[in-house]
Amino acid sequence: MHAWLCSNPTGVEALEWKERPTPQPGAGEVLVEIRAASLNFPDLLIVQNKYQIKPPLPFVPGAEYAGVVQALGNGVTGLKIGQAVACLSGTGGFGTHTLAPAALCMPLPPGFPFEDAAAFIMTYATSHHALIDRGQLKAGETVLVLGAAGGVGTAAIQIAKAQGARVIGATSSEEKCALCSKTGADAVINYSTQDLREQLKALTDGKGPNVVYDPVGGQLAEPALRSIAWRGRYLVIGFAAGPIPALPFNLPLLKGASIVGVFWGDFAKREPQANAAMMGALAQWYAQGKVKPVLDSVLPMSELKAAYARMGARDVKGKLVMVN
Repeated sequence: MHAWLCSNPTGVEALEWKERPTPQPGAGEVLVEIRAASLNFPDLLIVQNKYQIKPPLPFVPGAEYAGVVQALGNGVTGLKIGQAVACLSGTGGFGTHTLAPAALCMPLPPGFPFEDAAAFIMTYATSHHALIDRGQLKAGETVLVLGAAGGVGTAAIQIAKAQGARVIGATSSEEKCALCSKTGADAVINYSTQDLREQLKALTDGKGPNVVYDPVGGQLAEPALRSIAWRGRYLVIGFAAGPIPALPFNLPLLKGASIVGVFWGDFAKREPQANAAMMGALAQWYAQGKVKPVLDSVLPMSELKAAYARMGARDVKGKLVMVN
């Protein structure tokens, strides 16, 4: 097998494409031949030693991938050799093969392309857990999605629309705004050229959004929170802009609003039955055409560094997928 190896987490330039022995699965593991893997923002942070999870060195980055089961470890049930699966295991995806915990493998129904499957779990699970579970989104409510043209942003638009909500997508360019509209947003805001608070007032008749979905953080957080509706829910997804905002506590007090943390990874570990039910519902929505990953590009695995460069430049719309 071959894989992109991170022996020194100083950045993308340190990654090396190397041949390694093909491993054999241990108890509870499966060997997956990787057909496609997607690039997520944590994949950038982890090779820069900036992510909260620090894998032992050396490691193969690539949290999310899809492929075919090649071998089963002891005790594995519910999966079989030759089965198509998707997995989000944190590392291992940027190669030709990897060992995956069987419990984290999602069997793929017929007709689920590997490229879509590799771009599905992280963004849709995060957005569904955020909006439906943590945000208690109801039909008829208004959702503001920040960073709406990215992977989790486009997933959030689709899930909110499937839930019967009105969606305002906010992003940084006219091209990205057009993508948000195509993905299903009812209105868009270009926060590079438009004032976020003024536009939200105009689009909500001064009431503000009921739910704010924020994977960006930085300087957008405070104006978004100031604009939130009475009893609004501000969902803290991540900090793609870099800085973690420090928000005045009087703002949620004045609006009777809630600031709600969203950590899908720990939810999946702590509440596995609820997570499995959610993933089953999402798979049904995919089959019904309610959700479908927005793919920016599908590139050969050999072009991983170019994909990383695009992500670092905030130039990705939807998800980047690498294929073997």
